[in-house]
Amino acid sequence: MTEDVVVLGSGYAGAGAIKSLEQEVGNRADITWISDVDHHLVLHEVHRCIRNPDVQRKVSIPINEIKDTSTEFVQGTVTSLDPDERTVQLDDGSTVDYDYCVVGIGSRTAFFGIDGLERHSYTLKNLRDALSIHDAIKSAAKEASRTDSASVVVGGAGLSGIQSAGEIAMFRDQYRAPIDIHLVEGLDSVYPPGDPEVQGKLTKMLSDRGIDIMTGEFITEVDEDTVYIGEETELDYDVLLWTGGITGQDCTESIDLNKDDRSHRFHASSTFQTSDDRVFAIGDTALVDQVDGDPAPPTAQAAWQAAEVVGENVRRTMHDQPLTAWSYDDKGTVISVGDEAVAHDVMGVPMDTFSGIGAETLKKGIATRWINKITGVKRAAKAWVDM
Repeated sequence: MTEDVVVLGSGYAGAGAIKSLEQEVGNRADITWISDVDHHLVLHEVHRCIRNPDVQRKVSIPINEIKDTSTEFVQGTVTSLDPDERTVQLDDGSTVDYDYCVVGIGSRTAFFGIDGLERHSYTLKNLRDALSIHDAIKSAAKEASRTDSASVVVGGAGLSGIQSAGEIAMFRDQYRAPIDIHLVEGLDSVYPPGDPEVQGKLTKMLSDRGIDIMTGEFITEVDEDTVYIGEETELDYDVLLWTGGITGQDCTESIDLNKDDRSHRFHASSTFQTSDDRVFAIGDTALVDQVDGDPAPPTAQAAWQAAEVVGENVRRTMHDQPLTAWSYDDKGTVISVGDEAVAHDVMGVPMDTFSGIGAETLKKGIATRWINKITGVKRAAKAWVDM
């Protein structure tokens, strides 16, 4: 009997799962891919579109360039999933049946209850977000002058915040735009979980770009004109970008699977099985158990690695075979600040932390390697220059 396997989401987890499943079960299963958009987005490079919207052609890959012709694609937003009935509900009222389901629908931006933040800020979770940020910054710059600069505030100095601030600075420099850039982080340093040497290099790169770094106090409130920081600081803004954290998608709250009470991200074992053994969860939508007790990080790198294994485990489940336990393997970190980059603890590289042409080339290589993996070398080669 042919099994029905459904994959939800077209991010790193979803696109990677499709490639894995096509290889592992494509000859004995009907695979359906469901996503609210008709493309895969190379999300860790989408910040490039803030500077140059033409990069969207390099980081947005049509679904049909990724999947096999035998895989059916359905464009729609998931509103719920019923593990008992084994159905996925979509926003147009339709349902899709499954025997096995891989959930990789990603996450939303978390606003932590900060008054006014969600209403007044941009986020960076998809291509539309990046293009909207570009337009807002371009518009603010046009209305500004040398004596009255536009103020752009980036909240959160993790990977997304740092890289976005770098691109905004490159836009400012390229067009000689009167823009002041402020990077606000509630913890004591940029890239808070990072190695001190990495933090130091990133701080210097950001400062050299003329970015005002404000650390050590959290944003407490936002209105239409002002960001309030700590108890005393008020920062007027024209554009506010918030990159401060993640939480589960809206639909996960009502799905009857074990999940985190606060974020509504699904709990999954190291085999990716949830509390229902026919539903697997990977990527940002999941808290995947690891041997050290902490879940795997919500990074592109972790999603890529998990996707490579999930297809095998779906196949093993079909055959009632023992499943493979996945363990995240941190291969290092590479962070861009405009056209520059910092690399740290990269597997196979003798230096712990380095910048310069080596780090910049490595950053390009990571992005194009992924594009090559899901599409092919031709598209990867075209993307190289803009990564």
